Amino acid sequence: MIPSAILGRYARSLTDVVFEENIEAEVTANLKTYSEIFLAVPDLLEAFDTPAVPRETKAKLLAELLFRYPVVPVTSNFLRILLEHNRIRFFERIFEIYGDLVNERKGIVSARVTTAGPISGPEVEALRSRLGAITGKTVVLEPRTDSEILGGIIVQLGRTIYDGSIRSQLAEMKRRMAER
Repeated sequence: MIPSAILGRYARSLTDVVFEENIEAEVTANLKTYSEIFLAVPDLLEAFDTPAVPRETKAKLLAELLFRYPVVPVTSNFLRILLEHNRIRFFERIFEIYGDLVNERKGIVSARVTTAGPISGPEVEALRSRLGAITGKTVVLEPRTDSEILGGIIVQLGRTIYDGSIRSQLAEMKRRMAER
């Protein structure tokens, strides 16, 4: 497996270009379309990846895709570069890193909020506002429910997890009692 640092270079280069040329929205929409295509037809990435398919055939296949699903030149060049460097099989991971970099530049952070039961709209907004005040960024919340946490809340903000669930508090109490 190729390290994320290598894949991150592709994502960073693309991010730099789209912000420099002020075409982030178009390129992001293009990449989302191709992500959906690759997810719907996983054999495409397999064909691009296999050494059994000649390089010229792969290039023609990509050209046909680009003809059927046209994109801005930056996106088509990016897809061609990924194909030429045998990285197109990592498209989804590169797209994920690209999305994180775009959000970072736009001052947006994602937060996954897990509670034992559903939370109301006003509670979601209050939490979004509080997290926004803490981070100084616009927060995109993804609320989830998990009855196994028993109560409380777990917030994953970027890569940091704040676990205020009753389940984890009980586990911590159990651990402390076992130490005695």
